[in-house]
Amino acid sequence: MELAAAVLVGLVALLHGYILVLEMFLWERAPGRKLSGFDAELARRTAPLAANQGLYNGFLAAGLLWGLLAGDLTAFGVRVFFLSCVLVAGLYGGLTANRRILVAQALPGAVALAAVLAAG
Repeated sequence: MELAAAVLVGLVALLHGYILVLEMFLWERAPGRKLSGFDAELARRTAPLAANQGLYNGFLAAGLLWGLLAGDLTAFGVRVFFLSCVLVAGLYGGLTANRRILVAQALPGAVALAAVLAAG
């Protein structure tokens, strides 16, 4: 169970690393515009906001990686904390911005959190 939990945490970390790249570097290009549904002008105007969101997603990814690399006494608490942050951010984003965020962010975070708690 511990291996499955670690794999799920790693996948959620990769997801948030991808979101960082998408929001910070690709927002005005095709992948970012496809995600947001924005035209070129709106993507240009919202790029600073997207980059800020991307940075926060990077912090989530870094925290999850820390949880994977930390020693046994620290790893559990770090994983639970950062997965809880992912879950709360996903729920908030899904309720306030776009319902797809519930499936794309909150659900993976919840599954990984459940696995970590079950293995813990």
